[in-house]
Amino acid sequence: MQVVGVEEFGGPEALAVHEVPEPHAGSGSVRIRVHAFAVNPTDTGVRAGQRDSSQASPPYVPGMDAAGVIDEVGPDVSGWSVGDEVMAIALPLSTHGGAYVQELVAPVGSFTRVPRGTSLSAASTVPMNGLTALQILSRAALAPGQTLAVTGAAGLLGNYLVQLARAAGVTVIADAAPADEALVRSLGPDHIVPRGAGFADAVRSIVPGGVDALADAAVQQASVVGAVRDGGAFFSVRGWEGNGARGIRFVKIMVFEEYRSFDKLEQLRHAVEGGTVTPRVAEVLQAARAAEAHERLEAGGTRGRFVLTW
Repeated sequence: MQVVGVEEFGGPEALAVHEVPEPHAGSGSVRIRVHAFAVNPTDTGVRAGQRDSSQASPPYVPGMDAAGVIDEVGPDVSGWSVGDEVMAIALPLSTHGGAYVQELVAPVGSFTRVPRGTSLSAASTVPMNGLTALQILSRAALAPGQTLAVTGAAGLLGNYLVQLARAAGVTVIADAAPADEALVRSLGPDHIVPRGAGFADAVRSIVPGGVDALADAAVQQASVVGAVRDGGAFFSVRGWEGNGARGIRFVKIMVFEEYRSFDKLEQLRHAVEGGTVTPRVAEVLQAARAAEAHERLEAGGTRGRFVLTW
């Protein structure tokens, strides 16, 4: 089968299509004929060699999101059939491998059905960012009426955080650059503040004591800690340890831990079907244009996800 990956870590130009042996579904797994896979910021780190690759061998294949059709079912798997359309989370640089592949072997629990009425391209944008958002909200454990600030609300993770938090009755303060204000407003936050310098002060102008929790999807780190109340919670998606300020609970979010979180994938499926979560595709490109997708993603300003298809 064909995969997109790198023989040596490097820039976008290192990505190429490679031929590798075709995998097969084993015990407790299915094989998915991948039709679409989303390009996420974490993929650029895999490509550049910024992740632990000790459990993998070249070509190193990025990708954490895929959607396609089951074409092989393991001997002990029930409830799934050849022909089922599914969306899945993948683990690059692990024994399971990344999503930039024509055939993805996925253990039961790492995939669920594509939301009704949703294209495979759109569905491929849901698992990884959706699971990240749900992990944040689960660990925040905010009650209706408590406050959550979201940096990077115009990005896909931010989109899903705002939508899921509002659906749970949480009061959401989201940031937006002027060009993104209409998009962010469409997500339904209670308040919008300017993105960038001054975020913490702008949040405090709305909630003088500080918010109960902050999800730092824009990786602003120390510059936005001031928005959080004493003893509140700060959620980092890039492994930041925090600065120990004012008894704040600093939490590192690790979506790899959600690899077999079937119940959460089902929650996301229902959220898309019910209109709570809106998948967002920036552009669909052929898999051979992966380098272009990475280059454009790293240039910034993308809203939604580039999706690559075979």
